[in-house]
Amino acid sequence: MIEVLDFIGVFVFAISGVLTAINKKLDLFGVFIIAFVTALGGGTLRDALIGRTPVGWMQDLNYVYLIIVGYIIALIFRNYLNKLRISLFLFDTIGLGVFTLIGIEKGLEYGLHPTICIALGTITASFGGLIRDILCNEIPLLLRKGTIYATICIMGGILFFIAQFLGLNDSINELITSLFIIIFRLAAVRFNWSLPVFSIKA
Repeated sequence: MIEVLDFIGVFVFAISGVLTAINKKLDLFGVFIIAFVTALGGGTLRDALIGRTPVGWMQDLNYVYLIIVGYIIALIFRNYLNKLRISLFLFDTIGLGVFTLIGIEKGLEYGLHPTICIALGTITASFGGLIRDILCNEIPLLLRKGTIYATICIMGGILFFIAQFLGLNDSINELITSLFIIIFRLAAVRFNWSLPVFSIKA
């Protein structure tokens, strides 16, 4: 289940990166680089933090092949995908839910505290997109008002450990956690939920 989810996350984040790069009018190599860092940036940072080296994609080239497939598919169907206003958002949201879970599971493999596992899940899910947005000269989605990007990852991680404490089946817990993050983010954007924004009076 985890391996399947991991591949799904890499695939959809690669497509998200391709669509973002195309909208920024990058060349073919630039588009591939954005797809690559979007799909694997968060996982690479997570692995480096927990000392899992060489990092995951260097030990399993299937990740690279999957990015190439997503890259080609997104290029071929770019006009169709671009006409769907929500396509980029949906791919990004699916990746968010899947990668949060992957990061939590990697932390558990290393026997880390639940708080650290949740942080690793948030890093895995968010930092690929953070790098993508910085390279594309955008204010990172992670930091924008109205996205509550990282907050949703944290809430999903808390839900995961509550369900685990209650003895819920692992596969069901993984599915519920991913769906919670995906659905909650869709609802947050639909109803314009956001964290408070503070300003300093002149």
